[in-house]
Amino acid sequence: MRKTTNLPPEHISEIIEMALSDHVSFADIKAQYGISDKQVKTLMRHELKSSSYKTWRKRVRDFGERREVYK
Repeated sequence: MRKTTNLPPEHISEIIEMALSDHVSFADIKAQYGISDKQVKTLMRHELKSSSYKTWRKRVRDFGERREVYK
């Protein structure tokens, strides 16, 4: 996660907002900020409370199974 530690706080906030959205894919985040889905997950793990991170990952996994192109 070395690259994401160099991001300004406002970018981190925007990435978190995008990741929490059901309408933005990891590909969209990568296109805008140049960070991979693995880096987004690591960022979310560090920035969110543990329970919030687990809830988010479960939602992303469950929703991804119902949609062909998603996070």
